[in-house]
Amino acid sequence: MAQHLQMLLTHQFDDLDSELQELLYNEYYDLAYGSVFYVVRDHAAAEDVIQEAFLRLIGKRPEFESEAKFFAWLKVVTRNCAINDLRKNKRHRNHVEADSVLNHIEARQESGASPEKAVEVRMMEEAILRHLQSMKPEYRAIILYRWKYGMSYKEIADSLGTSEDIIRQRLFRARENMRKVLRKEWEGSDERRKI
Repeated sequence: MAQHLQMLLTHQFDDLDSELQELLYNEYYDLAYGSVFYVVRDHAAAEDVIQEAFLRLIGKRPEFESEAKFFAWLKVVTRNCAINDLRKNKRHRNHVEADSVLNHIEARQESGASPEKAVEVRMMEEAILRHLQSMKPEYRAIILYRWKYGMSYKEIADSLGTSEDIIRQRLFRARENMRKVLRKEWEGSDERRKI
Protein backbone atom coordinates (compact mmCIF):
# COMPACT_ATOMS: atom_id res chain seq x y z
CA MET A 1 0.00 0.00 0.00
CA ALA A 2 2.67 2.53 1.00
CA GLN A 3 5.27 1.39 -1.48
CA HIS A 4 6.83 4.81 -2.12
CA LEU A 5 6.76 6.23 1.42
CA GLN A 6 9.98 4.43 2.33
CA MET A 7 11.70 6.85 -0.08
CA LEU A 8 11.44 9.36 2.76
CA LEU A 9 14.06 7.27 4.55
CA THR A 10 16.69 7.90 1.89
CA HIS A 11 15.68 11.14 0.16
CA GLN A 12 14.97 14.68 1.23
CA PHE A 13 11.41 15.56 0.28
CA ASP A 14 12.42 18.90 -1.26
CA ASP A 15 14.90 17.16 -3.57
CA LEU A 16 12.18 15.03 -5.20
CA ASP A 17 10.34 16.19 -8.32
CA SER A 18 6.81 17.52 -7.86
CA GLU A 19 5.10 14.42 -9.30
CA LEU A 20 6.89 12.18 -6.83
CA GLN A 21 6.14 14.59 -3.98
CA GLU A 22 2.45 14.46 -4.87
CA LEU A 23 2.57 10.66 -5.11
CA LEU A 24 4.16 10.42 -1.65
CA TYR A 25 1.59 12.76 -0.14
CA ASN A 26 -1.30 10.86 -1.73
CA GLU A 27 0.09 7.55 -0.44
CA TYR A 28 0.42 9.02 3.03
CA TYR A 29 -3.09 10.50 2.80
CA ASP A 30 -4.56 7.12 1.86
CA LEU A 31 -2.64 5.43 4.65
CA ALA A 32 -3.54 7.97 7.34
CA TYR A 33 -7.09 9.06 6.50
CA GLY A 34 -8.98 6.19 8.16
CA SER A 35 -7.19 6.44 11.48
CA VAL A 36 -7.31 10.25 11.56
CA PHE A 37 -11.00 10.39 10.66
CA TYR A 38 -11.70 7.82 13.38
CA VAL A 39 -10.25 10.25 15.94
CA VAL A 40 -11.53 13.63 14.70
CA ARG A 41 -14.81 12.46 13.07
CA ASP A 42 -14.73 15.28 10.54
CA HIS A 43 -13.55 15.19 6.94
CA ALA A 44 -12.15 18.74 6.80
CA ALA A 45 -10.39 18.35 10.15
CA ALA A 46 -8.96 15.02 9.00
CA GLU A 47 -7.53 16.68 5.89
CA ASP A 48 -5.99 19.45 7.99
CA VAL A 49 -4.49 16.96 10.46
CA ILE A 50 -3.03 14.89 7.63
CA GLN A 51 -1.43 17.97 6.08
CA GLU A 52 0.01 19.06 9.42
CA ALA A 53 1.31 15.57 10.20
CA PHE A 54 2.86 15.22 6.76
CA LEU A 55 4.68 18.54 7.16
CA ARG A 56 6.02 17.31 10.50
CA LEU A 57 7.09 14.02 8.92
CA ILE A 58 9.08 15.65 6.15
CA GLY A 59 10.39 18.49 8.30
CA LYS A 60 11.76 16.53 11.24
CA ARG A 61 12.82 13.06 10.31
CA PRO A 62 15.13 11.16 12.65
CA GLU A 63 17.34 8.32 11.43
CA PHE A 64 15.78 4.85 11.56
CA GLU A 65 17.36 1.44 11.82
CA SER A 66 14.60 -0.22 9.84
CA GLU A 67 11.61 0.50 7.67
CA ALA A 68 9.32 -0.97 10.34
CA LYS A 69 10.48 1.62 12.88
CA PHE A 70 9.92 4.38 10.33
CA PHE A 71 6.32 3.29 9.76
CA ALA A 72 5.73 2.98 13.51
CA TRP A 73 7.03 6.55 13.95
CA LEU A 74 4.85 7.72 11.06
CA LYS A 75 1.76 6.27 12.78
CA VAL A 76 2.66 7.82 16.15
CA VAL A 77 3.17 11.29 14.63
CA THR A 78 -0.12 11.01 12.75
CA ARG A 79 -2.05 9.83 15.81
CA ASN A 80 -0.54 12.56 18.00
CA CYS A 81 -1.48 15.25 15.47
CA ALA A 82 -5.05 13.95 15.41
CA ILE A 83 -5.28 13.90 19.20
CA ASN A 84 -3.78 17.40 19.44
CA ASP A 85 -6.34 18.66 16.94
CA LEU A 86 -9.12 17.04 18.94
CA ARG A 87 -7.91 18.71 22.13
CA LYS A 88 -7.47 22.05 20.42
CA ASN A 89 -11.01 21.95 19.03
CA LYS A 90 -12.67 20.27 22.00
CA ARG A 91 -15.31 22.99 22.33
CA HIS A 92 -16.58 22.20 18.82
CA ARG A 93 -16.92 18.47 19.41
CA ASN A 94 -20.68 18.50 19.94
CA HIS A 95 -21.53 20.88 17.10
CA VAL A 96 -23.36 19.83 13.98
CA GLU A 97 -20.71 18.88 11.47
CA ALA A 98 -22.37 20.03 8.28
CA ASP A 99 -19.12 19.86 6.34
CA SER A 100 -18.71 16.16 7.16
CA VAL A 101 -22.19 15.42 5.94
CA LEU A 102 -21.41 16.86 2.52
CA ASN A 103 -18.61 14.39 1.90
CA HIS A 104 -19.79 11.31 3.73
CA ILE A 105 -23.50 11.05 3.00
CA GLU A 106 -23.05 8.24 0.50
CA ALA A 107 -20.62 6.38 2.78
CA ARG A 108 -23.06 6.48 5.68
CA GLN A 109 -25.93 5.27 3.53
CA GLU A 110 -23.88 2.43 2.03
CA SER A 111 -22.54 1.24 5.39
CA GLY A 112 -25.79 -0.52 6.25
CA ALA A 113 -27.05 2.23 8.56
CA SER A 114 -30.54 2.00 9.95
CA PRO A 115 -33.37 3.51 7.90
CA GLU A 116 -33.79 6.19 10.58
CA LYS A 117 -30.13 7.20 10.24
CA ALA A 118 -30.38 7.24 6.45
CA VAL A 119 -33.44 9.51 6.63
CA GLU A 120 -31.68 11.80 9.11
CA VAL A 121 -28.61 12.06 6.85
CA ARG A 122 -30.83 12.77 3.84
CA MET A 123 -32.68 15.50 5.75
CA MET A 124 -29.35 17.04 6.83
CA GLU A 125 -28.13 17.03 3.22
CA GLU A 126 -31.30 18.78 2.08
CA ALA A 127 -30.96 21.37 4.88
CA ILE A 128 -27.34 22.05 3.92
CA LEU A 129 -28.16 22.46 0.24
CA ARG A 130 -31.09 24.71 1.10
CA HIS A 131 -28.92 26.88 3.34
CA LEU A 132 -26.12 27.05 0.74
CA GLN A 133 -28.53 28.80 -1.65
CA SER A 134 -29.14 31.59 0.87
CA MET A 135 -25.46 32.20 1.72
CA LYS A 136 -23.30 34.98 0.34
CA PRO A 137 -21.89 33.90 -3.04
CA GLU A 138 -18.25 33.99 -1.83
CA TYR A 139 -19.10 31.74 1.15
CA ARG A 140 -21.14 29.37 -1.01
CA ALA A 141 -18.30 29.10 -3.54
CA ILE A 142 -15.68 28.37 -0.88
CA ILE A 143 -17.81 25.66 0.74
CA LEU A 144 -18.49 24.03 -2.60
CA TYR A 145 -14.83 24.20 -3.63
CA ARG A 146 -13.64 22.78 -0.33
CA TRP A 147 -16.11 20.01 0.38
CA LYS A 148 -17.85 19.13 -2.83
CA TYR A 149 -14.78 19.36 -5.08
CA GLY A 150 -12.12 18.60 -2.44
CA MET A 151 -9.90 21.57 -3.31
CA SER A 152 -7.11 22.63 -0.95
CA TYR A 153 -6.96 26.11 0.59
CA LYS A 154 -4.19 27.01 -1.86
CA GLU A 155 -6.19 25.81 -4.87
CA ILE A 156 -9.22 27.81 -3.74
CA ALA A 157 -7.10 30.91 -3.11
CA ASP A 158 -5.49 30.60 -6.55
CA SER A 159 -8.83 30.14 -8.31
CA LEU A 160 -10.38 33.12 -6.50
CA GLY A 161 -7.28 35.30 -6.73
CA THR A 162 -6.84 35.83 -3.00
CA SER A 163 -4.67 34.57 -0.13
CA GLU A 164 -4.99 31.31 1.81
CA ASP A 165 -5.51 33.26 5.05
CA ILE A 166 -8.55 35.01 3.60
CA ILE A 167 -9.91 31.67 2.38
CA ARG A 168 -9.43 30.13 5.86
CA GLN A 169 -11.16 33.09 7.49
CA ARG A 170 -14.10 33.08 5.08
CA LEU A 171 -14.44 29.31 5.32
CA PHE A 172 -14.48 29.50 9.11
CA ARG A 173 -17.18 32.18 9.00
CA ALA A 174 -19.24 30.25 6.45
CA ARG A 175 -18.98 27.05 8.48
CA GLU A 176 -19.95 28.79 11.71
CA ASN A 177 -22.88 30.45 9.98
CA MET A 178 -24.05 27.12 8.60
CA ARG A 179 -23.66 25.41 11.98
CA LYS A 180 -25.72 28.09 13.73
CA VAL A 181 -28.51 27.94 11.18
CA LEU A 182 -28.61 24.15 11.10
CA ARG A 183 -28.41 23.82 14.87
CA LYS A 184 -31.26 26.29 15.25
CA GLU A 185 -33.29 24.52 12.57
CA TRP A 186 -32.68 21.04 13.98
CA GLU A 187 -33.15 22.03 17.62
CA GLY A 188 -36.36 23.82 16.66
CA SER A 189 -37.64 20.76 14.83
CA ASP A 190 -36.91 18.61 17.94
CA GLU A 191 -38.95 21.01 20.08
CA ARG A 192 -41.85 20.92 17.62
CA ARG A 193 -41.82 17.10 17.70
CA LYS A 194 -42.07 17.11 21.51
CA ILE A 195 -45.16 19.35 21.50
